[in-house]
Amino acid sequence: MKFPKQMSIGEFAARVASQLEEQGISTVLTGGAVVSIYTENKYMSYDADFITESDNQKINGVMKDLGFQKKGKDFKHPDTDFFVEFPTGPLAVGDLQIKATGELDFKGYRLKLLSPTESVMDRLAEYFHWNDLQNLDQAVWIAEKHPVKIEKIRKWAESEKAIDKYNNFKAKLKK
Repeated sequence: MKFPKQMSIGEFAARVASQLEEQGISTVLTGGAVVSIYTENKYMSYDADFITESDNQKINGVMKDLGFQKKGKDFKHPDTDFFVEFPTGPLAVGDLQIKATGELDFKGYRLKLLSPTESVMDRLAEYFHWNDLQNLDQAVWIAEKHPVKIEKIRKWAESEKAIDKYNNFKAKLKK
C-alpha cells in the first residue's frame, strides 16, 4: 500500500479502513483523529485509533501485508508520519456502549467514524473522568463547527454523573 506525501489524517484513515474492510476487518475510527477531521486540524493527531471486533492475529497479518510494521502497540508505515492503533473495544463513550453513526468519504475511500455528537461525548468522557481540559476544548471546537445533539449529550452526562462538568462545557460553548 502506498500513501501520498501530502494527505490528511482523514484520507490516511479512510485508505487504511478501506483496505482492512476488503480483508474482512470492519473498523470505526475514534479518538483524536476524529477530532482532527471535525476541527479541520485545529487539533492535529497523527494517530488513527480503530475499534474493531476482529482478532489481533488477523489484524497483525493484514497490517503486515499492507506494508505496516508493528512498533509496540502501534503500526507504522514507511511512507507516512501517521500511524495506526487498535485500542481494545467495545466502542464506548464513558460507560455507554455505542454504535458509531458517522461516515465520510475521502477521495473515494469510505470511513466509518464517530459522528460529531459521539466525538463530543468521547472527548467529554476524558474531561469528566480525568479532568482533561484539552479534551474539553476539543469537545467545544467540534460542537462549534458541527451540529450536535445537545440533549443527547446532556442525558448522557447525567448518566455519567457529570452534569456539573457538562454545564462547564455548555458555558464554554456559549462564549
